[in-house]
Amino acid sequence: MLTTPTAPGRHHVCPPCRASYKRKGATALCPRCRGPLIDAGRHLQVPRHRDVAAWRALTALLHAGVRFDSGSCDCGPGWRPRTPREVRERLAASAGTGLPVARALTTRDVADLAGHRRGARQVPRLSRPQR
Repeated sequence: MLTTPTAPGRHHVCPPCRASYKRKGATALCPRCRGPLIDAGRHLQVPRHRDVAAWRALTALLHAGVRFDSGSCDCGPGWRPRTPREVRERLAASAGTGLPVARALTTRDVADLAGHRRGARQVPRLSRPQR
């Protein structure tokens, strides 16, 4: 059973420093590097500082506009990739589909992205009028 976090703030992340802070309100500056913090949402599970691969995946998600907020049901943010390999697979599978990057990255099954591409290719072409 998922519960809401006990802290009232939202996670603000500094990817270069691999640090996360709980803040209320507007985004602030990182206390370490003075760079801008990215609002990641309430339900982010922050990776350990030494887990560089997880931070690379998180950085790709945040730069694509993916946030870790729950919907109206308060049941969590849904599935998110945790490794750079999962990010690369989804980006490669969604290439040429016209899907937004954020939606492609939050799709659990890569086959769903391939199915979207096949459906887009099967649109019938209009024939030329006979002369």
